[in-house]
Amino acid sequence: MSESQPKSADDLFHFLDELGIEHKTKRHQPVFTVAESVALRDEIPGGHTKNLFVKDKKDNYFLLTVEEHATVDLKTIHQVIGAASKVSFGKPEKLMEYLGVIPGAVTAFGAINDTGGNVKVILDEELMKFDIVNCHPLSNDATTSIASSDLLRFMEATGHEPLVLKVTA
Repeated sequence: MSESQPKSADDLFHFLDELGIEHKTKRHQPVFTVAESVALRDEIPGGHTKNLFVKDKKDNYFLLTVEEHATVDLKTIHQVIGAASKVSFGKPEKLMEYLGVIPGAVTAFGAINDTGGNVKVILDEELMKFDIVNCHPLSNDATTSIASSDLLRFMEATGHEPLVLKVTA
């Protein structure tokens, strides 16, 4: 596998296993929005995520991982996350280049593909209050559950120092 090829779900699961992180994955029909994924709530307990891939005017990229029903004020979030300016959504090409995923499959687990440290990871403190956090395993046809404390360990193992901040209204 070349370094430029994004890692697969199996690569992710192997990485989690190597770290001793317990994980459970449920396969389902592809979901592209939070609204489409609501039907899975009874089957998958824990906090479910919404992910925003944004950038500032200096091309600093951020991944905001928040609880699925949270509201993020894109007009003011730059002040909270330390961006150089107001943020806008990152282009799909950069999303694939940095996190190895397509729009609709954005996930905190994408940090495994950001070997260059191009993306600053922000985890919402409200999401991190859940014992279990649910994220797509690099594709939107499954949901992987891990402990919130293990999500922090995963981020650190990928070379990211996640910031846990109150980013939601």
